[in-house]
Amino acid sequence: MYQFENNDFETLIAIFPNHPSEDERSFEKALWKQLQLLHDLDSEDWDASVSSNPDDTEFSFSLNGVSFYIVGMHPNSSRNARKAPFTTLVFNLHWQFEKLRTMNVYDNVRDRIRQRDAEINGSINPMLKDFGKQSEANQYSGRAVANSWKCPFLNKNLAIL
Repeated sequence: MYQFENNDFETLIAIFPNHPSEDERSFEKALWKQLQLLHDLDSEDWDASVSSNPDDTEFSFSLNGVSFYIVGMHPNSSRNARKAPFTTLVFNLHWQFEKLRTMNVYDNVRDRIRQRDAEINGSINPMLKDFGKQSEANQYSGRAVANSWKCPFLNKNLAIL
């Protein structure tokens, strides 16, 4: 379990070297299928600091009672910053973003990431929004989606209500 009292930032990177290289829509479908499988196996409650509804602006994926911001990467991403040699899922602790805010460095880090994105792609990824402005679910795959996009994730606890 992560020790929230310290300032050590940790990220889990899951690499799927045998997963076939796909187009962006296929990758997005596989990403959400994987997250759904993880959620369906998870016996812990959703992290209470975030929403479990992917349509909510406060949504963040939760696993083992801890919330994560997911970054999906693959060889065929249209965004250079999201390209990786293999299909990859990056699990960033949501808490780390809040910690950056309390350290008064979040805006600087965010702006540097966006500046780098603009330098290597010619523009800032239009999907990137600050937490609470829009559901982060539509950012996970890196694919540009329309406002009408519907997240395929189904929270097992909301499904029974």
